[in-house]
Amino acid sequence: MKASPTIGVLALQGDVREHLRVLASLGAEAVGVRRAAELERCDGLVLPGGESTTMVKLARTVGLLEPLRERIAAGLPTFGTCAGMILLADRLLDAAPGQETLGGLDVVVRRNAFGRQVDSFEGVAACAPSWAAAFDFPATFIRAPWVEKVGAGVEVVATVPVGEGEARIVAVREGAVLATSFHPEVTGDDRIHRLFLDLVRGS
Repeated sequence: MKASPTIGVLALQGDVREHLRVLASLGAEAVGVRRAAELERCDGLVLPGGESTTMVKLARTVGLLEPLRERIAAGLPTFGTCAGMILLADRLLDAAPGQETLGGLDVVVRRNAFGRQVDSFEGVAACAPSWAAAFDFPATFIRAPWVEKVGAGVEVVATVPVGEGEARIVAVREGAVLATSFHPEVTGDDRIHRLFLDLVRGS
């Protein structure tokens, strides 16, 4: 893998600029992806936060939905945040009627699990010791999902406390696919983006 991988950010809707800025600051060639031809040149892909149902509809309109599914299924390193986690989930709870995903993660994700926009909050996600080096991460949750259930091949990367003695899964990894419920692109802390770039370079 080249030292400066090309990382695409799905640029149909959502927190596109924020991810592009962080990736470029880490030395990646960061590009917006709106067409299949742009996707083809990517070494890795970010699915940003936003509105998951809108992203799927727009991807279908521009002929990008099936190319996305194919590249992810073929092993393209992919990082989804918030709505991006929903897009990567193989199964959803509380989905909109007929809602589709791209798939790629053997997880059950509960959509809008932390509540509505007014319930947005900032917390601290505790990363698992098995994930590189354990650390706590500032986490911004905006109409965020959580992971209800993980498959046998899925690693729990981070959790966040939601009550006394209770925590929810807010970051997972399966192979070269990484997803977070929260928005690391808005915190000023680039460690999770660095970990994703390590995944890309190691793939």
